[in-house]
Order: sequence, then structure tokens, then C-alpha cells
Amino acid sequence: MIDRYTLPEMKQIWSEENKFRKWLDVEVLACEALAELGKIPREAVEVIRKKANFSVERINEIEKTTRHDVIAFLTCVAEYVGDEAKYIHMGLTSSDVLDTALAVRIKEAGQHILGRLKTLHEVLLKQAGEHRHTLMIGRTHGIHAEPTTFGLKMLLWAAEVERNIGRLQQAIEEISVGKISGPVGTYSSIDPFVEEYVCQRLGLKPAKVSTQVIQRDRHAAFLSALAVIGSSLEKFAVEIRNLQRTDIREAEEPFKKGQKGSSAMPHKRNPIVCERITGMARLLRANAMVGLENVALWHERDISHSSVERVIIPDSTTVLDYMLYKMIFVMEGLLVYPENMRRNLERTRGLVFSQRVLLALVDKGLSREQAYEIVQRNAMQSWETGRPLRELLREDGEAAAHLSAEELDSLFDYSYFTRRVDKIYARFGL
Repeated sequence: MIDRYTLPEMKQIWSEENKFRKWLDVEVLACEALAELGKIPREAVEVIRKKANFSVERINEIEKTTRHDVIAFLTCVAEYVGDEAKYIHMGLTSSDVLDTALAVRIKEAGQHILGRLKTLHEVLLKQAGEHRHTLMIGRTHGIHAEPTTFGLKMLLWAAEVERNIGRLQQAIEEISVGKISGPVGTYSSIDPFVEEYVCQRLGLKPAKVSTQVIQRDRHAAFLSALAVIGSSLEKFAVEIRNLQRTDIREAEEPFKKGQKGSSAMPHKRNPIVCERITGMARLLRANAMVGLENVALWHERDISHSSVERVIIPDSTTVLDYMLYKMIFVMEGLLVYPENMRRNLERTRGLVFSQRVLLALVDKGLSREQAYEIVQRNAMQSWETGRPLRELLREDGEAAAHLSAEELDSLFDYSYFTRRVDKIYARFGL
């Protein structure tokens, strides 16, 4: 469900109109290159450049008979051009056009997603700055561990998005190649100059070597990068969903005026956007798996990859674009509840200081095993009775023999856990 968001840029990139326009770009540029080589008259190229056009409806009509999309396209273009159309597609095979034009569109889609990622990175850094010292409990295995800050959680996510930006940039570079090398990639019927000419003008690099197709490890790498990015978004979404739980409620995705959470229960505020992001990440991983399966083609080419690519590449880029759009919405309007963070932090009545006490006892000369036994014994009693850990340690003769009441009190200080937060931020220039 695209939820009132029509993804105008992605919709245009993957439209039939844009697909055939890119095909036409490849064909016209190839004619220009052939004219440069003296293979076809320059006057013919002028006519082709001026008249070449197409109608999506007409191509579809012709394809019903030809059952070959590129031939249908060429037939339609020839109806616009006239006699000079005989010079179009000279020495090319269908995949020269298909794969080169596909690379252009994947590059366009990737760059659009890259812009979304950079926006999300900025939003996360802003949240990290605002909550640099917003104290909250850290959780491991879902259980209270030691305090951290909400800002550090945001900084962690920003760092992951930063890595994903790098992954996507690499994937875009890797996919931005074209090939115009003929039926099995030997340039038997086309001069390599044509490939260089066309690719340079389309913002691509010529593949160093190809068969009849651009090798699909490139597409698999691109789809895998999208899947990794989607998994990161899922990670963020799952954390927000957990923090939004009623018994935690430390952060919450935006809940707009007039929004309803349940048809039966008026009190509900459900993390529906984050749940949606979580689910859609599964699509990206599934599509990436298909991309990996497309790598192994028979000999110099088969078309087992072609049908699924028409689905998984437009779908994956569109799905991820939407996921990023919604995650930016969530993070820009994220509701953060520091008072609930503090309340949850204090729910375990000082158990979060157990390591501090352990280390203090070791400093007093006890073995780690002895110190651990003392602290754990009192911590378990605190779990069972609900009494504060500090109070129990004061009453424990073995602990009191090594730590005075004043020393014990000094250990129960939250600032201990955040004293080096600024050093972490400095790594980001913040």
C-alpha cells in the first residue's frame, strides 16, 4: 500500500515512457557514433535525430504480433523516421539496448534513493544532538543492563546510515556500466568506439568485457545493497516499536490528530508505520535473493533473469524509496519521553550500578569471583524483594567490611555512565 504517496520520481523512472525514451537515446547515440566512423551518412543521423519518436500504445500493439519488445519498438520508431530507419540498430543486439538503458534507469533510481538516505542521516544527527545527554536504560537480551543515552542510540543509527550511503554509492558505481558489443560480446558487428561514445554520453562506463548481457553480479550487488539498507530501517523500526510498548513508552512514532488506532479500542496508539517498514524490508531481502539467483545464466546468455528483473528492480527501488520516506517522517516527528526513560531507569532500584560495585570491591583487593558473589547475592535479593540494592549492600556485612556508606553512595551516580559520551560525539565532529 503506497498510502497517498505516489512516489512521483520513482514512478517516472520506471514508467514505460521513460524506458522507451532511454532505448531511443541508446539507438540515436549509436547512430551518431556510426556516423563518426563513416559507417552511415551524417544526413541520415540528422533525420533520425529530428524524427525519431515512439508511442507506447503503438509499441504494445505491434508487440502483440511480434512477441518481441525491441522489434516492436524499432518498428514503431521506423514509422516516425521513414527510410533512414534502416540505419537504426545496425550491428546491435537487443541486450545492447536493454541492458545499457536499464543501467541508466537503475542509476537514476539509486541516486534518488541516495538523496533520501542523506536526508535521513541529517535527521538522525539532529535527534542525536538534541538527546546527547538524555539518560535511558540500555537493554541486552531485552533486560535492563546499564544506562546509555537516547542520543547515542540515534548516533548509532546515523553511523549505520552513513555506511549504507557508502554501500549504495559503491553499488551505483558498479551498476553504471553499459555494453554495446553485439550478440556474444565480441564486437563482431560493431566497433568498440560505438560503445564508448554511447556510454560516455549516458554517464556510464563501458563494461570491460561482456557476453550478450551485462553480467548480473552487478545487479545482484545493487539489490543486495538495497536489502541491507532496508534491514537497517527495519532495525530502527523494531527498536521504536519496542520503545513504544505500553510498559516502556520511552519513544513513539507520530500520532496525528484524528488518527485512529483501533476499530474497537479508542485508546490505542499503534506503531503502524514502523510495522509497515518492518514488513516491507522482507520484500527487499526476498528480491535480493532472486537477484543472486539471476547471476548464473546459461553460456553467453539466456533470459531467465529478464522476466523477474522487470518486477524486482522497479519494486525494490520503489519500496525502499517509500520506506525511507516514511522513516524520515517517523524520525522528524518522533515523540520522546525522557521522564518515562528516567522512571524505567529507576525501576530496578539501583541494579544498574552492579558493575560499579563489583569493580570497587575488586579495587579493594577482593578477587573478581568474591566480588561477583557479593554483588550478585544482593542483586538477586533486590530482584526478589524489591528493596534497593544500595540498602541491601549496606546491610551486608561482607560488603560493608570493604566499602563505607560514603563510598557506597558515591558509586550510585548516573553521571559515571555518561562521562565519555562527548568523546564518542567528537568522532562525528559533534
